[in-house]
Amino acid sequence: MNDRLILEASAVKRLNKGFVTAFGCDPERYFSAPGRTEIGGNHTDHQRGRVLAGAVNLDTIAAVRCNGSHIIRIQSDNYPLCQVDVSDLEPRKEEYNTTISLIRGVAARFVQLGCKIEGFDAYVTSTVLPGSGLSSSAAYEVLIGTIINHLFFDGRVSQPEIAMIGQYAENVFFGKPCGLMDQTASAVGSMVTIDFLDKDNPVIEKVDFDFAACGHALCIIDTRASHADLTDEYAAITAELKDICAYFGKQVLTEIPEADFIAAIKPLREQCGDRAVLRAYHFYKENARVPKQVEALKQGDFNTFLALVKESGYSSYMYLQNVIPAGYRSHQDVALALSLCELYLGGRGAYRVHGGGFAGTVQAFVPMDILDSFRSGIDGVLGAGACHVLSIRPQGGVEAFAE
Repeated sequence: MNDRLILEASAVKRLNKGFVTAFGCDPERYFSAPGRTEIGGNHTDHQRGRVLAGAVNLDTIAAVRCNGSHIIRIQSDNYPLCQVDVSDLEPRKEEYNTTISLIRGVAARFVQLGCKIEGFDAYVTSTVLPGSGLSSSAAYEVLIGTIINHLFFDGRVSQPEIAMIGQYAENVFFGKPCGLMDQTASAVGSMVTIDFLDKDNPVIEKVDFDFAACGHALCIIDTRASHADLTDEYAAITAELKDICAYFGKQVLTEIPEADFIAAIKPLREQCGDRAVLRAYHFYKENARVPKQVEALKQGDFNTFLALVKESGYSSYMYLQNVIPAGYRSHQDVALALSLCELYLGGRGAYRVHGGGFAGTVQAFVPMDILDSFRSGIDGVLGAGACHVLSIRPQGGVEAFAE
């Protein structure tokens, strides 16, 4: 497997032009971090469970040059310039939920690790569209961490550690209590399975499987639904699972044996409500499904893998209930996209809700002989370009090179 990433000439030309326009000189180096797709483990990471994820061939890339100052300047295509003084790296509440908070947070964590950061300029472009369900924020965090690691720290921080730095930035500086799956998949590359049971030392294992040789395409379908006003829906999942955990005096479901949960369903219904119980039931079954998916891929048993993907999708829909936002009638975009997958797959392949759910994307594994008709059917209803055909990228966050 080749970890050296060569940028296409068109991408280099675009980066160089943008860098010169923004900073008045040529860049010296290039860096890239991929988006990710969740393959197994829907809403398991925040309960310190297991996931299966993969880096994809959509990425966030940067042209970079040290600027001899103490200011980090990052110009993203079509966004305002971000500037961070490396002598002032304390969290700022007024920067919560902003890009600049991620830059400041990543830089702060490197300084805590003993890195002497100086100023640099970066011009950034991305094919990982915000809201695509492919984790544009994680790719951005990994990109910034990879740049700093190579420019000022001799690459001594490992890729899994860069993922943890990204999570730190998002938790402490951005103000979002995210898990670690997105950053790890982006930082490490290829397909990885992660066990978060030990939160400080997650077990990360690469999974070698060639999707290109299995006769199926990996498709991500943009439902064109907005995430706006859905914060309460996402928060309700973790809040309800915390209620379940509180009954047992625990923090996360991985600390509670499944048998104990099953034995307590009756009082849990009364104390926490049925939806909370069903969501916990999903977690236990989904968490057990991930190692089965990994083993099926290792054995080259793609049919079993597809069956497990379908099980995951059904569980998310029925038990986790992250497909239709509560009370929505006119707009049930994810549910409609799932029905289209069922229609155009005709019993073949597999499909499931992807990522957080409620809006965003659906994932499908589509036999190559029906890919054109599948994509045409999806795009015909959801709009041109709704169905994205992706591939698993072997490289994670890396320095990239011109052709």
